[in-house]
Amino acid sequence: MLKTRKFVQQYDLLGCIQCGRCTAGCPLSLTSPLNIRRIIYQFLVRDKLDVKQMPEIWDCTTCTTCTLRCPKGLDPAMILVGMRRVLTEGGRVKPTIRDALESTFKFGNPWGRGKAKRSDWVQDLNVKNIAEGANAEIVYFVGCTPAYDDRVQVVAKAMVKVFEKAGVDFGILGNEEICCGSEMRRLGEEGLFEFLVEENLEIFKQHGVKRMVTTSPHCYNTFKNEYEGLDFEVQHYTQFVADLIEQGKLTFSKEVNRVVTYQDPCFLGKQNGVYDEPRAILQSIPGLQFVDFDRSRERSVCCEGGGGRMWVEASSGGERLAETRVKDALELGAEVIATACPFCMLTLEDAVKTTGAEGAIEVLDIIELVAQAI
Repeated sequence: MLKTRKFVQQYDLLGCIQCGRCTAGCPLSLTSPLNIRRIIYQFLVRDKLDVKQMPEIWDCTTCTTCTLRCPKGLDPAMILVGMRRVLTEGGRVKPTIRDALESTFKFGNPWGRGKAKRSDWVQDLNVKNIAEGANAEIVYFVGCTPAYDDRVQVVAKAMVKVFEKAGVDFGILGNEEICCGSEMRRLGEEGLFEFLVEENLEIFKQHGVKRMVTTSPHCYNTFKNEYEGLDFEVQHYTQFVADLIEQGKLTFSKEVNRVVTYQDPCFLGKQNGVYDEPRAILQSIPGLQFVDFDRSRERSVCCEGGGGRMWVEASSGGERLAETRVKDALELGAEVIATACPFCMLTLEDAVKTTGAEGAIEVLDIIELVAQAI
């Protein structure tokens, strides 16, 4: 049970006019019992709320559509994160969540993999290791999923190929790189997030990091918006690569004759306004025919991978939004769904399988398409 008065004050809920825009805009409302307007109403009229009886709070992907659409400037997504915090602090979480949190604390990643294996993906590549004393202008922050997941390691290797082609002076932190903490915070483990912030800031200071490029929009968003004391520029790779192309530092020598659409990652688009750069990259690739989703940019449909949902099953068994997205792409005539987020990649690839669309459509990261064209 939690006292609702604290939440009303903390999140300024008295400003809520019960207009319902948060729920109407929530992509999960199509498949989940999640109803943020009803939750806020319960906060306003009850002195206590039993969060244990509300499994749908784990359905939220923290895409922040509700926050963007609120006419009173409230942040409904963070209310759900606050409710999760109550459960996490009390140890009342599912084993998959507990394991991800424990693994991040022990090994610096949520995937249960050893720290000594974080840079195994780069063994056959000639990449500077800043943690071993190398100097580089750019730190490439690989991220947990690209470092450990076999499929997403291909994305990291494509990134290296593109950086080398463009003559970028870059390096990695090797086995000293640890989780940014984005999903830990959204799973309600604020203490672990603060611990990771302190650890990362110390690592960055120790190695004199002056500029960083990330694979994941989740890392980018967290470093850019949630790390107090970070004193250097952070870019998502789509921003960095778009600049390379515009400046003529990265050119193409091959055609990629595919029809491609683009899935806007929520943490890149809705939360940071990065819509043009990914599309500019795709439209610059010779031979590539770009077609956009009807629901794109600010209206884009979440893939359901964010907000810790990689470690949480949905409370309902309905069609996943990623499956809806795959069907939409097929209707567009797309041969490829391009994205720029490891979580989008994994959820969409699963959706291709569950919808029986294997062979009809492929999921690729934008940087893989770039690597094919150089």
